[in-house]
Formats: sequence, structure tokens, C-alpha cells
Amino acid sequence: METAYLIETVIKIVVILLVFSALAGIGTYFERKILAFMQRRLGPMNVGPYGLLQVAADGIKLFTKEDIVPTNVVGRIFKIAPVITAATAFMAAAAIPFLPSFTLFGYEVHPIVADINIGILYILGIMGVGLYGPLLGGMASANKFALLSAARGAAVFISYEVVTGLSILAPIMLVGSLSLIDFNEYQAGGFTDWIVWSQPVAFILFWIAAFAETGRTPFHLIANDHEIIDGFGTEYSGMRWGLFFIGEYANMFFISFVIPLLFLGGYGDGSLLGALGLLGKMAFFFFFFLWTRAAWPDVRPDQLMWLCWKVLMPIAVLNILITAIVMM
Repeated sequence: METAYLIETVIKIVVILLVFSALAGIGTYFERKILAFMQRRLGPMNVGPYGLLQVAADGIKLFTKEDIVPTNVVGRIFKIAPVITAATAFMAAAAIPFLPSFTLFGYEVHPIVADINIGILYILGIMGVGLYGPLLGGMASANKFALLSAARGAAVFISYEVVTGLSILAPIMLVGSLSLIDFNEYQAGGFTDWIVWSQPVAFILFWIAAFAETGRTPFHLIANDHEIIDGFGTEYSGMRWGLFFIGEYANMFFISFVIPLLFLGGYGDGSLLGALGLLGKMAFFFFFFLWTRAAWPDVRPDQLMWLCWKVLMPIAVLNILITAIVMM
């Protein structure tokens, strides 16, 4: 039995690595096409039908491009920083139930690597550790623009992490668990049992914080390209540069699973319709990340910190107090 469990776990890890690494590349294609449509352009068109093979071309380019390590960088830290970003993104996926359990050839498969009882805390903690990749990359680059990017990242990190943690406390009080499977079961009764109806404020706060967690517009402050070249990635090339973006897009997919699991019923009662519903919700939130990039400008770091500390955090604390009073 232990051997079967070990084999199942290894297979799950390999599948997650392969599937979401591929989806990270495909995500760049969808982003280009969606942004092009919204900006009245064509996007990728020349490589393959409708530019579909652009993803493969980009992958070949990244794997074959020269890996340049500038002379004055802090070598080991410079090299390990992209790995931290990509690795932590996939580590966070361990506690996410991507689909309901199903039977395959008489064996019951649970599409989650580890249903730990602190699942959501683990996910947010690991995603927070992922910020050290850009921070270390910028600090080790011996480049003033990369260092500026790392400094602004450190400045805003605590701000949005506080909002992320506080926003989820009230739903945790209702469910009485940190496991995402328990969150799903709490909402399994149907549409009216979704936590979003009892915790709309927490839902909105967590959704806003998700943009900062994933480093997406309008909170793309760690590498605000039009201000400081390529930010922390200025001195990177080849696949080391690519690892940063694999981590970013993987995080977008993972957080797009987490939001519906927390607030929008997850996969419901575990039926096929519920599984398709979860995938549809995930696709919507991923699309919304791209839509926002096309529609909103980036804010300044001081504006983000003002928003987090003076607006979102007091609202989150008030929501926790009101939830506690109602529960009592």
C-alpha cells in the first residue's frame, strides 16, 4: 500500500510539472492573442496556423540562447534566483485539489499531491517565499536598475501579504479548516452555499491581493518594464530568464484554481459537471488577469502601499470583526 501511494504521488508530481510547464508557455500565446484583440492587432500569426507554433519557437529560442553571466554578479545567488521562482510556484501546487476524486482501472485517484490540514496557509507561504527569486536576482545582478527593482519589491511585499492573510481569515473562521478540500465540501450543497455570498468582501480583497501575489498589472511593480528596463531580469538571458516567467504564469494558473476553490464552490459534489465547472472558473480568472493587463495602467509602489495599509487592511480587519460577531 505504501509503495502504491509513493508511485501515485510521484506520478502526480510529474504530471503537474509537465502539464503546467506546458500551460505556462501556452499562457503566453493566449496573452499575446487576447491583448492583440483588445488593442486591435493580430498578435502571433507567422509561426504555424494562427501563430500556434510560436510557443514552440519561443521554447527552442530560450533553450538554445546563450546563457550569459555578467562578470560582477554574485555568481551562485544570481544562478539560483530563477530556480527559486519556478520551484516555489510548483511547490505551492502540492496542496491544490485540481479535480474531484475519480476511479481509474479500479484504483481511486485523488488529484491532489498532499491534502495537508494547513493547505491554504502552505500555498500562501510558499508563494510568498517565491518573491525571494526576483529579490535575490535583482540584488545579485550588480546593476542599479535590477537593484531598484528588488528594493521596490521588498517595499511592497509586506503590504500585500498582510492583506492576503487577513482577507482569508474570515472564510477560515466559517469553514473551521485550512484544507482546500474542506473548503470545497463546505460549499458542496450548491450555488447558494458558495462562500462568496456570505463573504463578498473577503472575496474581493483576496482577488485584488492575487494580482499583487502573481506580480500582474496593475501591481506589476517588481519589474515595471517601461520604467526600469526589465527590472530584476535585466542581466538574465536564455532559460534562466525564462524560468522567471514560467514561475509567473504557473502562479497565475494555480491562483486561478485557488480562488474558485475558496469562494465559488470549487468542484462541488465531485461530479463531471462540477469538475468542468471548476475548469471554467479557473479559465475565467486566468482570462481576467490578461484582460486587466490590457485595460489598466500600473500603479506606483507608494500607491500600492497606501491602498494596502490605509484601505484594504482596515476593511479586512473590519470584515473579520463582523464575521466573529455574527458567528457568536
